[in-house]
Amino acid sequence: MLLLAYSRRCRLLPSALSVFLHMPRRTSYSWNILITELARSGLPHKSMDFFLRMQSSSIPIDEFTLPPVLRSCALLDSSPASMSVHGLSVKLGLERNPYVASALVLCYSGLSEISLARRLFDEMPERDAVLWTSMLSVYAQSGEPESALGFFREMVSEGIQLDGVVMVSLLLACGQLGWLRHGRSVHGCCVRRCLGLPLSLGNALTDMYVKCGAFGYAEMVFRMMPDRDVISWSALILGHGLNGHASAALKLFEEMSAEGIQPNSVTFLGVLSACAHAGMVEKAWAFFDRMKQCGTEPELKHYACMADALGRAGQLAEAERFIEEMPMVPDEAVLGALLAGCRMHGNVELGERVSWRLMEMSPSKSGYYMSLANMYADAGRFIDAEIVREFMKQKNVGKLPGCSLLELDPPSSSPLE
Repeated sequence: MLLLAYSRRCRLLPSALSVFLHMPRRTSYSWNILITELARSGLPHKSMDFFLRMQSSSIPIDEFTLPPVLRSCALLDSSPASMSVHGLSVKLGLERNPYVASALVLCYSGLSEISLARRLFDEMPERDAVLWTSMLSVYAQSGEPESALGFFREMVSEGIQLDGVVMVSLLLACGQLGWLRHGRSVHGCCVRRCLGLPLSLGNALTDMYVKCGAFGYAEMVFRMMPDRDVISWSALILGHGLNGHASAALKLFEEMSAEGIQPNSVTFLGVLSACAHAGMVEKAWAFFDRMKQCGTEPELKHYACMADALGRAGQLAEAERFIEEMPMVPDEAVLGALLAGCRMHGNVELGERVSWRLMEMSPSKSGYYMSLANMYADAGRFIDAEIVREFMKQKNVGKLPGCSLLELDPPSSSPLE
């Protein structure tokens, strides 16, 4: 029991290891606790190491040992290790155990082997709610929302119980597709089933409404949640930030800070986007510096937001210097933000340099060529604009045809109907 108490708290894992190593007799139960908590704490290498030690110690491996090991294989992105553990499950006759089967499905999905995960699911002679829910999560989390909704209809026809975990996956799919009406239908089902607003479900509802642009509903759910974590706050802040609702995003950030919740990289992305849209360069710098103070390393997307903020404000020389001093190689998003600023403020000289860098990175993308040609045309340099267009023809880079954005209605039938 002492091992279990220590292992369940990340800061006490060293104590748990010490207790485990000093145990005079270790059982499958004690090995399983340690392997599970190491995997859950984001230490897959250590989890795998103790699994190998367990094998060599001749302690029986059971259906509770393999799921955390498979989770570690997925975290390590190791197909060979996953196949090896899969083979061991077959050898031990555990591959049809619901928990092991679910872990195999989730493991292969984590390795982007969606078709293999589905084949495993289809080959199971008996499929319980755990396995069905795992496969639904696979589709939803792998960016296949339509497959997730189609699979959900299979679940309904099979009479599988619909719990909060199922609803979270459905809401993720509706959010990815922007299907507000269906998302509200899922929300209504949650209310009718008296599922309440536990953290995972509340976060999923907030995220779905944000992705569908229904900020009023998102705020309503957010305020009704009995408990909120950094994910809850960040979903709403990021949504407001990306949609240019600067005052709402910054106000939420202040509220979150007042409640003592530490921001993460997603939170900072939201407030940086808000500052960029609103032209608040000084505030953007303050948030960017605060990231480092909070121990959050800026990623490329954060650098892109800063470049966007500087570019929109016309501080193009500062933006170029900022990009050149980055500790990593700038990607297309970072340089694209600078190019947009050049076009906005008519800085052709800098725009030329940035455009050619982008063309070298993605020579088949017509947008960069057209941006340069349009910049030349805006500056009255029509001959240079024509040269760029001729260059596109020589390189066989096709201009994307013009198009209009039409809002299409989703299927009339709800996934819950």
